[in-house]
Amino acid sequence: MYTFVLVVQILLAISITVLVLLQRSEGGLGGMTGQSANSFLTARQAGNALSRLTKWFFICFCLVTLFLIVMTKNMDQKPQISLMPDTDISQGE
Repeated sequence: MYTFVLVVQILLAISITVLVLLQRSEGGLGGMTGQSANSFLTARQAGNALSRLTKWFFICFCLVTLFLIVMTKNMDQKPQISLMPDTDISQGE
């Protein structure tokens, strides 16, 4: 369960990053969308939609973070995330 919630949090973080980069600004990826005159949404509507979506993803990210904190506090042993295998370095080979 902990791993699933952690994966959801990572996906939310990546989604928020992409949404922020897609918003129109002087720099970034927002100007690369190629808005045409016959587009479905105007630039202002698209900006509002991206802002709302970013806001809701951020709220979900905060809730998942709080859930992870509570879940970790209630665990007997805190999860260890390590990229290195469990080996004893003091063997001196």
